[in-house]
Amino acid sequence: MNTAHRPRRLAATLLAAALAGAGLTVAAAPAAHAAPSDAVVKLPFSSYSALAVDNVHQRVFVADSNVGYYLNSGTIAVYNFDGERLTTIITNQAHVSGLAVSADGSKLYAGLRDRIEAYDTTTYQRTTVASAGTDYCGRELAQSSGQIYFTTPNSSSLSQCATAETRLEGVVNGVPTTTGWLDYGDLLLEAGAGDRMLMGQPLNAKAANPFVTVYDTGNGALVRGAARRFADADGKGALDLKDLAFSADGSKVAVADATAGTRLLNADDLSDAATGYPALPSGATASSVAFSGDGKYIARGASATGSTPDLLVQPADPADSTAPLEFAFEGSLDGDKVVPRGMEWSADGSRLFAVTTNTVGNQYWLHIIQPPAVQYDARFTGGLNHSPAQAVAGEALAVRGKLEQDGPAPAEPLKVKATRTDANGTHELGTFTVKADGSFTVLDEPDLVGDATYRVSYLGDLTHRPAEDITTTVPVGKAPTSIALTAPEEASMSSGIEITGAFTAQGKALPDRAVLKVVRTDRLGTGTLSSVTVAADGTFTINDIPRARRNVTYTVSWPGDDLHSASTASATVFVTR
Repeated sequence: MNTAHRPRRLAATLLAAALAGAGLTVAAAPAAHAAPSDAVVKLPFSSYSALAVDNVHQRVFVADSNVGYYLNSGTIAVYNFDGERLTTIITNQAHVSGLAVSADGSKLYAGLRDRIEAYDTTTYQRTTVASAGTDYCGRELAQSSGQIYFTTPNSSSLSQCATAETRLEGVVNGVPTTTGWLDYGDLLLEAGAGDRMLMGQPLNAKAANPFVTVYDTGNGALVRGAARRFADADGKGALDLKDLAFSADGSKVAVADATAGTRLLNADDLSDAATGYPALPSGATASSVAFSGDGKYIARGASATGSTPDLLVQPADPADSTAPLEFAFEGSLDGDKVVPRGMEWSADGSRLFAVTTNTVGNQYWLHIIQPPAVQYDARFTGGLNHSPAQAVAGEALAVRGKLEQDGPAPAEPLKVKATRTDANGTHELGTFTVKADGSFTVLDEPDLVGDATYRVSYLGDLTHRPAEDITTTVPVGKAPTSIALTAPEEASMSSGIEITGAFTAQGKALPDRAVLKVVRTDRLGTGTLSSVTVAADGTFTINDIPRARRNVTYTVSWPGDDLHSASTASATVFVTR
């Protein structure tokens, strides 16, 4: 059994570990949101063309293309749902491309260079279904309403494949029948619920504004329904199609667009859905898309580098803000990116099958991912409290709370997200770890006097549902300042007076050194002396020649600013002649 299992394999820098006794290397990484099971299989070929799933017998079929020479043999590798390879089907002197499994799981259909074949999914005995036009590029194949549809590019060499005129054909009573539909490029096919089939056109030199269209395949007919091209009047926004998929109920169409990301369309007219999916992570280019058969999840595959996720698994409902499960594939253990047309789900949504490749595109891996099947509730309890009790601008503030979650303990700590809203708007504070006892601490440094409202959110993951947000409003005051004076008890008019002091300001550092006002009061009245500037270490010195004997009082003050309170201090010196 040539699989590597990782119980926790998510977006992060990979850590290599040896699989003892198997001569393999596996990767492990901390979970970003949840901890599914991920079995990784190294595929036994250096090219890829198609992936299909038999849910009845729990079989996964992966085909290479091997179209470099017209007499090349193709390969279909057969695995069970645990990633164990059961057999390998060799298509002698005929490369293999499109794959499709019959609705009852009894037959695997494959597009070969010059024919369509069917394989019994238990005995693997092969039968020729129909002859087909000679294909030098690789063909697409789909079954809809019990009928086989396939593409045939009109090309005599690989150099012509990208722009070859491609026909859409069907198999009627074992006879290939032209449908009359054709266009340029490697046209993609995808069957869906309700006797419907998608056809999409990749961007190529002869198709500057490619299309997506829906066909009704009921009653053995092929009737074109909605169609759409995406470029505007200036030619901008054209589709760069890599993959397309129907939602489980057939009401939506998801399109992997290398330019625009994941487009979500209404299947009836291919208009944009009212709510779409968030953008892929920065640096990720859409390459594949697939809905789970139970309607719960969508998988969005991508090409990305480093720790940027190549795969996101998230709720199919775009209005559900549950954080996606993220996978970053990096290196010789996993491949580097998800291939176009490289994902399929099991019918019950318990497994996602994803094919990855390396940067060069000559090695391939099959990932069998099991998202958690159950979601549990989570909730904030006990409200939020903060310390210190009096928050001041420019000083650290801790906002504490507790998040409870049902179900088993998470494999990795949960995370909460926090924001602060004040007179200057809403500020993202980042994410904070929830401890094993459910407690968490949001750390902040408010920088504005007035009310600050803290909102803490738990967005959920594939194991836990989102919790209702919790908020608290904290009055933020000015940071205190203080002035301390050191003066002699007695001095003379002849020798003068020297008073030293220290100015302290809490909170945010002052933009400039504080300038202190000095007022002298004696028996002749009150007057303002020269101001003093505080040194970098907060100290200052006042020197004065008193003008009268007896008690002389010196008052030193600072007026405060937008973030700091005012302060004052006095010292009285008995003056002799």
